[in-house]
Amino acid sequence: MLRPWLGYSGRAKMSEQSANAVVMIRPSRFYPNPETALDNAFQEEVETESSDTLTAQARAEFDEAVRTLSAAAVKVHVFDDTIAPEKPDAVFPNNWFSTHHDGRIALYPMYTPSRQTERRHDVIASLQHNYRVSGIVDYSLYEERGLYLEGTGSLVLDHENRIAYVSLSRRADPELLEKFCADFDYEWVTFQSSSDDGRPIYHTNVMLCVGTQLALVGLEMIDDPAQRETVRSSLAATGKTIIALGRDQIANFAGNALELQNGHEKLLVLSARAASHLTVAQRMTIERFARLLPLSLPTIELAGGSARCMMAAVHLPLR
Repeated sequence: MLRPWLGYSGRAKMSEQSANAVVMIRPSRFYPNPETALDNAFQEEVETESSDTLTAQARAEFDEAVRTLSAAAVKVHVFDDTIAPEKPDAVFPNNWFSTHHDGRIALYPMYTPSRQTERRHDVIASLQHNYRVSGIVDYSLYEERGLYLEGTGSLVLDHENRIAYVSLSRRADPELLEKFCADFDYEWVTFQSSSDDGRPIYHTNVMLCVGTQLALVGLEMIDDPAQRETVRSSLAATGKTIIALGRDQIANFAGNALELQNGHEKLLVLSARAASHLTVAQRMTIERFARLLPLSLPTIELAGGSARCMMAAVHLPLR
């Protein structure tokens, strides 16, 4: 049985929350993945567009997103997806690996077979070449037991306060969460959240974003009042200004954001669709702490992920 979160421990802050570099994978083949549609309520059916058309549109959106991030002085490590096998979700690499300030890289077990093929040794080797990597923690063998934990899709990490926020689902197994927290010295806050059709939220990062001084969270997606209060009080106790997002805002990816930094300012990266669903008051609050950096991703969002899913943050120390 998982230990409950017992309140902010007051431990010294260990790591910066926002990275200044990301890994992104340019899609080779893109379309909403039928394998992932069963539990991803954010994914849309596409009947009129061919996969060739969708791929071309997704590549154009990807390239423009890289240009926007680079212009904001974020370091972007771009890798082209491999042609075979087809990996329609390869543009979302944050699910299969995460990087950490102590130099470790974690590899994660993925729920669907097509996503299990996304893990790439060459991406890890390139990170080892550019950063000081102290070790690889490989959880991928848990796929053989049918246990899954899909990276920083399932885990929304408060790096500074060592808290992992997790909405439990078939892609976020409690046993693996406990092991990750033991291995990387995190406490956990677990809860259950659901979309409008009653299905569990498939990834925590579609309804929660934790920045250095702010948090965007779909509290009303958490049905249990006690769990809702636990999440709220945890965020408040660690000094976050809380921006509560409504169900319509979550459905339009307003929670799927990532705080980055470029050395002189914080950036909140999200999609243009998400930004358009923020209220004026919410935008003003966010801009007290970070500059909004919207990316136009209408095709990529058809697959049920948005800006945050496209970026695997690099927290590794430089060589």
